[in-house]
Amino acid sequence: MNKPLALIIEDEEMLATIFQQALAMADYETEVLRDGQLAQARLAADPVPSVITLDLHLPGVSGEELLGQIKGDSRFAATRVIIATADARMGEYLDRKADLVLIKPIRFSQLRDLAARLRPK
Repeated sequence: MNKPLALIIEDEEMLATIFQQALAMADYETEVLRDGQLAQARLAADPVPSVITLDLHLPGVSGEELLGQIKGDSRFAATRVIIATADARMGEYLDRKADLVLIKPIRFSQLRDLAARLRPK
């Protein structure tokens, strides 16, 4: 069986690497995108990810705009979105639109364990 796909949309290289390692340990295939426009183009393609970690402050296209596109597209109905942000107010504002909101700094074990619980059965 193939591993489910996790997209990591994060512009900070160190955080993207940590998220990638945590999701790989939770048994996901991972792909990192560090720009909102690249993420937007990737989201239009297949395969559809099982999980997306999404930073809100991205170059090109904001994470909030990407979240709206994801939630407005029926292809992503089963995709779980984890917002990862240092902006607690914005995280609280978007809490009802995402599956989870994690406020940075995020512990490696926290993301790994949450992602493992979100894995498709």
